[in-house]
Amino acid sequence: MKIKNALLSTAAATASLFAIGATAQAATVTVKAGDTVSQIALDHNTTVDAIQQANHLKDVNLILVGQQLEVNGDDSTTTTTTTTTQTSQPAATTQSSSQTTNQASQSQTSQSSQTQSSQTQTSTPAAKTTTQQSTSSTSNYSNNSSESAAKAWIANKESGGSYSARNGQYIGKYQLSASYLNGDYSAANQERVANNYVASRYGSWANAKSHWLANNWY
Repeated sequence: MKIKNALLSTAAATASLFAIGATAQAATVTVKAGDTVSQIALDHNTTVDAIQQANHLKDVNLILVGQQLEVNGDDSTTTTTTTTTQTSQPAATTQSSSQTTNQASQSQTSQSSQTQSSQTQTSTPAAKTTTQQSTSSTSNYSNNSSESAAKAWIANKESGGSYSARNGQYIGKYQLSASYLNGDYSAANQERVANNYVASRYGSWANAKSHWLANNWY
């Protein structure tokens, strides 16, 4: 009976050793977003140095999402996974480069279209401006012609066009009051004062003429 019990004790001890050995086998941890080596070490009752040595990490602060780490074990799986991850990176780089090229091409096409649109828009106002200037010039010429004619008409009615004509206090070509001329009866001053007088009182020589026709004076 004692021998049987001893054998059972030996078997139980052997099973315990196997269980301990299984527990000591390394756990594989897949890195998730936000994980750090120190947190993984804390969660699995190990140390940062142990994880670094087991996985041959050059920088414990640099781990990748999806990377598998051995905790207290060998690094065969880790090495394979790391290699796969590193190999896949150039593909992402190539895709990024292709996207950058496409974006640059689209940007150049857009800029070219905008430039052509800008040139088209710029040419249209230029044509309009030329037409407007031509119309304005014609209008100004017509207005100047009409103003000159009205001015000459008034001068003829007032003095016969003579700068030296006098009628009491009214002097010169436009029969202006002497007080307006301030003693300067020169032709230049008569023209200047007459223009100022008509502009301030009637706004134009054409309006002054209309007033003269209605009242026989301006």
